Amino acid sequence: MPSEATTVGDWRRRMRVAAAWATTVLAFLLVWFALVSPNELSRLTPGGFLRIPVEGLVIVAIAIVAPPRARPFVAIPIGVVLAMLAAVKILDMGFFAVLDRPFNPVTDWGYFGPAAGVLRDSVGRVWVDVAEIGAVLLAIALLVFLPLSVLRLTRLAARHRAGSARAITALSVVWILCAAFGFQVASRAPIASTSAAGLAYDQVRSVRTAIRDQHKFPSTLAAPDRFRYAPAKDLLTGLRGKDVVIVFVESYGRVAVQGSAFSPQVDDILNAGARKLRAAGFSSRSAFLTSPTFGGLSWLAHATLQSGLWIDNQQRYSQLVASDRVPLSFAFKRAGWRTVADVPSDESDWNWGSSFYRYDKVYDRRNVGYAGPTFSYAAMPDQYILSAFQRMELAKPNHVPVMAEIDLVSSHTPWAPLPQMVDWNKIGDGSVFDGMPAAGQSPHVVWRDPQHVKAAYGQSIEYSLSALISFVQTFHDNNLVLVVLGDHQPATIVTGSGASHDVPITIISHDQNVMDRISSWGWQDGMLPSPQAPVWPMDTFRDRFLGAYAAQPVTSPPVSPALHGQ
Repeated sequence: MPSEATTVGDWRRRMRVAAAWATTVLAFLLVWFALVSPNELSRLTPGGFLRIPVEGLVIVAIAIVAPPRARPFVAIPIGVVLAMLAAVKILDMGFFAVLDRPFNPVTDWGYFGPAAGVLRDSVGRVWVDVAEIGAVLLAIALLVFLPLSVLRLTRLAARHRAGSARAITALSVVWILCAAFGFQVASRAPIASTSAAGLAYDQVRSVRTAIRDQHKFPSTLAAPDRFRYAPAKDLLTGLRGKDVVIVFVESYGRVAVQGSAFSPQVDDILNAGARKLRAAGFSSRSAFLTSPTFGGLSWLAHATLQSGLWIDNQQRYSQLVASDRVPLSFAFKRAGWRTVADVPSDESDWNWGSSFYRYDKVYDRRNVGYAGPTFSYAAMPDQYILSAFQRMELAKPNHVPVMAEIDLVSSHTPWAPLPQMVDWNKIGDGSVFDGMPAAGQSPHVVWRDPQHVKAAYGQSIEYSLSALISFVQTFHDNNLVLVVLGDHQPATIVTGSGASHDVPITIISHDQNVMDRISSWGWQDGMLPSPQAPVWPMDTFRDRFLGAYAAQPVTSPPVSPALHGQ
């Protein structure tokens, strides 16, 4: 009979063999993920991994021919590169899920701070801390374990040189045949994979493009701006005496009004609202603008509309706000308007509001007198935002005409809980909204089901538009001119992949002369643009708007040199 020591020794040997096999399998799976995994969550299916990566064949070939002493100096750098590619793929998954585009390693690092802020306001600081710690641990794990995995696999391939050579020869033949005939197991996932090399190439190209744009965009900013030196007396004469308010409805995209399960309800709100406003003497015309952003980064859309330049990344934004470009707010200020920004989600000073946009007053969550509850990300309901603006600006007797940009927030992700409309006379300091968040749906519940997310989004747009229409109806200011538009489409969980960047835009006025100035634009009557409505790039709006309301209206101003889409 074997002794107890022999039995224990055999058990330990079996455990070491099992651990070695498990480690090898885990190393293989980690390297396989880095080589063949897609960079979009929608393509993350089992079929997407049934591929032969040409990069893996090259790694094995190098392992076979490399001298033993040189092997670590080859394997570890390859592992570091794979770790970086794996990290980029994970970042791409997040960016595609929210912004419908891949991560840019030059321009996108600055977005993580605002994203953490949105997450904190939506689900609480604890989850933000968990996410940040998890991200750091994941980055460390990739940088440590992928190089070790490549080293282990290359040593194994070199130890079994003959078998490895036969395997990669056979797989290379299969790879060539699959590449020649385009064989696929899953949609958009050819068996003959070059995805890792392709991703690396795309990253290098995007870095080069971003660096080139960093040096090129200043020349666009330096180009002559005909509105900068236009005499103040000739600016916006068609709007003299009017209070002009640009209202951005958060995440108000084409999907809200067309082609979705919730768009009929939103359309009903818009059509009924147009009828109510028409009965009160207001006219409205609508179309679409193509936003430079998608799913978030609202400030890029605000800057694009106001500056007349295509601002689709933080790099361009930073260059813009350091320039002397004339945004719409400054054009109004030069022409004699009091200029105001209302950004209710901000809780710190916004320096660019005064230095670039030249606002006379900036309202935020600290100075509008709100004492009610928050609604996840939304610091206050849209109805309170509009009520406070009316009280602090438009209701002042004999006030100087006001130009304002108001950023509504109730339709900001996570779209839950939502406020309910109340009597305008009972809004007060906002405490009337107490109890509504607890009575509504929580983000944790809504976000368990994509269908619930879509429904909540539609309801949030209904609320924001209802509040806005009711505001115009209730206060009935004959001198009010509204430009109402979305900043961007909602995230892909609502729109689906491949959606356009189009957002609705509507101009509302009680003065028919104001509407006649834009009659040549071809916009449609009412607040609901049809699928056939005109679609303009958002960066063309500033020049066309200023041209339409100038002393001598310009019906077809040249498109700005914004290089949109480049």
